Amino acid sequence: MPKLITTRRRFLASAAATTVFAPTIVRAQAVGAWPSAKPIRMVVPFGTGGGTDITMRLLGPKISQILGQAVVIENRPGAGSTTGTDYVAKSPPDGYLFVLATLSSTGVAKGLYANLPYDPVKDLTAIAPTNFIPICHSVTRKGIDPKDTAEWVALLKANPNKFSYGSSGVGSTGHIASANFLQRTGTEATHVPYRGAGQVFLAMVAGEVQFNSDIPSLMKEYHLKGELRTLFVATDERSSIIPDIPTAAEVGLKDYRAYSWYGIFGPAGLPSTVTNRMAQAIDEALGDPVINKRLEDMGTPAMRGYTPARFAKYVSDEIDIWVPITKASGAKAE
Repeated sequence: MPKLITTRRRFLASAAATTVFAPTIVRAQAVGAWPSAKPIRMVVPFGTGGGTDITMRLLGPKISQILGQAVVIENRPGAGSTTGTDYVAKSPPDGYLFVLATLSSTGVAKGLYANLPYDPVKDLTAIAPTNFIPICHSVTRKGIDPKDTAEWVALLKANPNKFSYGSSGVGSTGHIASANFLQRTGTEATHVPYRGAGQVFLAMVAGEVQFNSDIPSLMKEYHLKGELRTLFVATDERSSIIPDIPTAAEVGLKDYRAYSWYGIFGPAGLPSTVTNRMAQAIDEALGDPVINKRLEDMGTPAMRGYTPARFAKYVSDEIDIWVPITKASGAKAE
């Protein structure tokens, strides 16, 4: 395993937090793709502590070891992940800069922003997905305490725009999932964006916002403590880590689905040697038993076996699905 040389969690003027992983083994096969010993930079377009940050910090050391290159992780949050994603999209395709983008950086962003500064297909090179992300819907127990989804929807309908929901940013999956939930149930509430998931959950526990949509692993602790009530998971199957929570279909929301996925992209025009080698390294890292189990324990299973071409097709299909959903939700970039 690579040695952790240093960890620095600080926001610079550019709102970037950086962690460096350095390899202990330099493999000959990395030489052709990365002739220089300078670090590979992996941008996480969200703040620290959320699902993307946890995933990248889990994969970073292993990718560093496999490639024989130092891997630097930088947090560049902002504008629902589009700030960090745009930074990579507009960078030279030299093989030393990548981004862990998500559904919100691609299909959702394309439907949310009238003038998105990058094209998710034309301006990025799809390399490989990392994991699939189910989304759960939770409500605070501070001041209100609906026992189930039907009671919660009735409460929302009786109090239009009285309640608010938090997300990790405008255009984030949580934002669109909650906005879509409101649209489908004919209810209204106010969106309050934060800089990261950690801040959202603190606001939920304090009763500053009343509900949110996020990943099972982040909700589980608060759910088990009784600080929040998780009402349903918006995927076809129940979450493996909180199996007592029903699906959206089970609570009467038959056609409502909310999920995300994470994947690594580079700028457009990335050399095929770099694209293919990085894709192999990501798949190998995801196959590591420790990493694979950790992702399963988080309820965000690994997405393995994707070639860059297959992942590019997947991304294109997801954009076709989520652009109309995002527009129909009524959510707007603020």
